[in-house]
Amino acid sequence: MTTILLIEDDPTIRLTTEFSLTKHGYAVSSCDDGQSGYETALSIEPDLVLLDVMLPELNGLEVLRRLRKRSEER
Repeated sequence: MTTILLIEDDPTIRLTTEFSLTKHGYAVSSCDDGQSGYETALSIEPDLVLLDVMLPELNGLEVLRRLRKRSEER
């Protein structure tokens, strides 16, 4: 099963998107801030990350930079 990590701080968007993806057969984990999203990405290693840019704690662009750097180090 494809695992998707959704990192979105707007609860309406997050819940609606999570519901739709789950309904279509995806395993979905979601976070509402950049720091927890980054940590979750490291722990579950999702197939896809849906990432908002403007997030509390750690903005989406920084999350992306860190994930790419980590991926390149492997």
